[in-house]
Amino acid sequence: MKDISLLFDFPYYQLEKFNLQKAFTTKYGNEWISVSSEEYIAQFNKISRGLLKLGIQPNDKIAVISTTNRTEWNVMDMGVLQVGAQNVPIYPTICKEDYEYILNHSEATYCFVSDSSILEKLNQIKGNTQLKAVYTFDEIPGELNWKEVLTLGEDESLQTEVETRKKAVKPNDLATIIYTSGTTGKPKGVMLSHKNLVSNVIDSTPRVPLRKGEAKALSFLPVCHVFERIILYLYQYCGIEIYFAESSDKISDNLKEIKPDIMTAVPRLYEKVYDKIVAKGTELTGIKKMIFFWAVDLGLKFEPYSQNGWWYEFKLRIARKLIFSKWKEALGGNISTLVSGSAALQHRLIRVFSAAGMPILEGYGLTETSPVISVNCPFNYGIRVGTVGRMIDNVEVKIAEDGEILVKGPNVMLGYYKDQEKTDSVMSGDYFHTGDIGEVSEDGFLKITDRKKEMFKTSGGKYVAPALLENELKQSRFIEQIMVIGEGEKMPAALIQPNFDFIRDWEDIKNLSIDNDNESICNNPKVIERIQQEIDACNKNFGKWEQIKRFKLTPDEWSIDGGHLTPTLKMKRKVIKEIYKDLYNAIYEK
Repeated sequence: MKDISLLFDFPYYQLEKFNLQKAFTTKYGNEWISVSSEEYIAQFNKISRGLLKLGIQPNDKIAVISTTNRTEWNVMDMGVLQVGAQNVPIYPTICKEDYEYILNHSEATYCFVSDSSILEKLNQIKGNTQLKAVYTFDEIPGELNWKEVLTLGEDESLQTEVETRKKAVKPNDLATIIYTSGTTGKPKGVMLSHKNLVSNVIDSTPRVPLRKGEAKALSFLPVCHVFERIILYLYQYCGIEIYFAESSDKISDNLKEIKPDIMTAVPRLYEKVYDKIVAKGTELTGIKKMIFFWAVDLGLKFEPYSQNGWWYEFKLRIARKLIFSKWKEALGGNISTLVSGSAALQHRLIRVFSAAGMPILEGYGLTETSPVISVNCPFNYGIRVGTVGRMIDNVEVKIAEDGEILVKGPNVMLGYYKDQEKTDSVMSGDYFHTGDIGEVSEDGFLKITDRKKEMFKTSGGKYVAPALLENELKQSRFIEQIMVIGEGEKMPAALIQPNFDFIRDWEDIKNLSIDNDNESICNNPKVIERIQQEIDACNKNFGKWEQIKRFKLTPDEWSIDGGHLTPTLKMKRKVIKEIYKDLYNAIYEK
């Protein structure tokens, strides 16, 4: 086969190299249904032919919105790309106004949606867009179904035209526009070419610690995000069977059913898994409880490559046999690799999961870099806790005078769609300005120290890096979310969403009489005093000008729907500050 240079080359490579019988597997009702490499290709060729019958031209935009990852998304992706059109994925959780903005900004002519929940939101704004039709993956009475496009594509005489279209697509051509969920303002449309994405897959592959053609993966992070999308392309390239989780609520069940070897997630999920395991440990009694927390404490001291010496490794073998083996079993029993991206990962999670025999490989990237810039991996002493690993092949990083990370490589975007001014503002020649502050060690490990845009000065002229304080405090089981504030103010402070579930368990254990509603928890002196202890412990690790002097607890649970978080679970700082303006003013006595 010729060298891979276009995204739709991956499935053909997989067929030739691995010919999987279960390339993609999705659960419909109570049944897991798989398609082989061959069936996958046959289906997306039908889609390509069907799109030709619908009159799709090169560079037309087709939107895809799905509540969960599923086989159909990937079939549509390849079918669209083969005819020279572009796939515009949209987050299912954004508001209808953002749907309208993205559909109009991208000039999408058709939209494929997963289910009635998306359709209901879309129907409210469809008349304000250029959409000619909306097709659904689920069978919905009275609605057009994607199988109608498959049926249109049964006319094989159109395959010659598909092949002509394929040959016309070039590596530098636009493949997709991904609208970032941005923490401020309207979403930006990041233009990624075939070359951007293909190079990122191929250059990331040497870091994959799995046997090609033999492993299974569980996918559940939104495929509309470039992180999971590049992972799915990488799995196809490496011949890894892909299973799609039913929903975030059913991940635990799906892990046990599928028994995957690898899974990708954002830090928040790993935090929740860890907290859940530790919560179960607290329910133990006597010697069992003692052994459980001995193992956890041992895990929190983990260093890769036996750096702690033979005595530690001897104790670790015992801990793995008695305790950590049960953790692994809870995640299906076969997990050998966990991957994390999208936000900073707490060091304790890397250590304890690695100790349990399920190392979390933390990476770094942005939508604008397709996304992978660097990643930890087990090869060549490639794991270092506290860093995001070494740069992948062909990607160059340099640190600007102000500490900002600049990136150059074949993975750097074509630009922002219809916004040359914004594109120019983030480029210096071939270098992309990430907006992150970092440093590179002598042996090539990249460390992120803060977000340039999130750093602020107090009225005393001192710089504060909020992410460092926030990551430290999120390790507390009393704190679910925290946002450090204080730009232009006399001191740093914090808005905190308590971990309400944990606090309710804690009050039961301590026999405290606290009303169970969120408002009462936030106003309870015992809770405030206990969280103050967490703040005091954290403050010891920071300079006096950085320390959190005051805080307020918020009764709401910060969420995507509530407007607090982006679809990738990043905090919308300006929105949160506005929502809790009264608490902010109370802190600074305005």
